[in-house]
Amino acid sequence: DKFELHSLQLELEAVEKQIQELLVRQTELRERRAALESSRVSIQRDTNTLTTSTPCASLHRSRAPWTRSSQVSFTPAPGHHGPWVQQQRKTRARPRPRTSPPPPPPVFEISTRNRFAPLRETERDAVIVGDSIVWYVRATLAKGKVHTHCFPGAGVLDVSAQIPAILKDGESVGAIVLHAGVNDIKLRQTEVLKRDFSSLIETVRST
Repeated sequence: DKFELHSLQLELEAVEKQIQELLVRQTELRERRAALESSRVSIQRDTNTLTTSTPCASLHRSRAPWTRSSQVSFTPAPGHHGPWVQQQRKTRARPRPRTSPPPPPPVFEISTRNRFAPLRETERDAVIVGDSIVWYVRATLAKGKVHTHCFPGAGVLDVSAQIPAILKDGESVGAIVLHAGVNDIKLRQTEVLKRDFSSLIETVRST
């Protein structure tokens, strides 16, 4: 099928892109390791230089003429007076248990519910749209059919662009299941990803 061939082509492109990113990351890690090893060798060399350049104190003392004392004096040991007192050891104060601070309030609220509820409660056809994760999704309804649309390697905006063609006018759809964002997480653009999700939801609502 042309659709399956196109899907495989997109998935291959996504895999090749990930391989290229991994190769770039491997090169960066190797350069960092080489820099760390060079720094360690430099520090060790400086330490050896400091050790060899430190002057050693002379252990030879000048010999003074030895004279024999004509008188020998003894100092008596001090006597013990009073009861023996046991010396108490100082005990370290036990550290107080640390209490973790309360979590910060959420920036935005996300309503959560049973992810299978939309498919189970609908009595009409359902549509599943997403990236390669939904490729093997097989769902059944009590009434109606489930149509799965898979776009390997697609991001949130890519899925949003396919919504108008999938949700055509006049078709009765009871539930829409969206799965996107896996391919956007690696970009580490949180604010952009939130805007993309908002755009996707608005596109679904307005279609």
